[in-house]
Amino acid sequence: MKKLALAALVAAQPSLGITAEVVPFDGSWKEQGFLRLFSNDYVQRGEQLDVVSDGTVSLLWRPLDRSQRSAQAASWAWRVQEGVTPTDLTVKGGDDRNLAVYFVFVDPDRAAALAGGSARRILRERSARALIYVWGGAHNRGAILSSPYSSQLCTKVLRVSGSGAHREDVNLAADYRSAFGRDLGALVGLAISADSDDTNGKIVASVSDLSLK
Repeated sequence: MKKLALAALVAAQPSLGITAEVVPFDGSWKEQGFLRLFSNDYVQRGEQLDVVSDGTVSLLWRPLDRSQRSAQAASWAWRVQEGVTPTDLTVKGGDDRNLAVYFVFVDPDRAAALAGGSARRILRERSARALIYVWGGAHNRGAILSSPYSSQLCTKVLRVSGSGAHREDVNLAADYRSAFGRDLGALVGLAISADSDDTNGKIVASVSDLSLK
């Protein structure tokens, strides 16, 4: 009985750092295009983000609050109804993928100065690093890939190209060390992207129940 009571007490404790904080799709996410003029279609519906990418590419960005900067893990659900063909994610200009979820970190002493900034501005910061979880590509699941665009970006493949629905739970701290060889900094922003411009394909997908832990 004592063991059962102790287990129940531990499970009920809110101070253990395991409570998830939901990040809603509430209109606060803003689209940021790349150098070209075509962009994706995004619909923010509270718990869910709907995405259509039809030969297009762009990124939807949300700066985070101070209370969210120390997140060590994250979870979300995602669904791909229609997706692009497998690509080589290490090739610049040929790296289409169904969905990508970005977690952008900076050195803690730079977080306040960069708070609320655009993705483009923050990624110009020398200490900035983006850990990118991808559904797509022609690589093995779990592969960690250097970005062909910048040494500050690193991709982990969670799902290979294809359709379906899955839920993900990721350890940001462990994956960041594997990707960049250092402890993660302050989490200052999130982004979601779909990329179909290189293959001229079409993506119909969604991301939902995004939370930080």
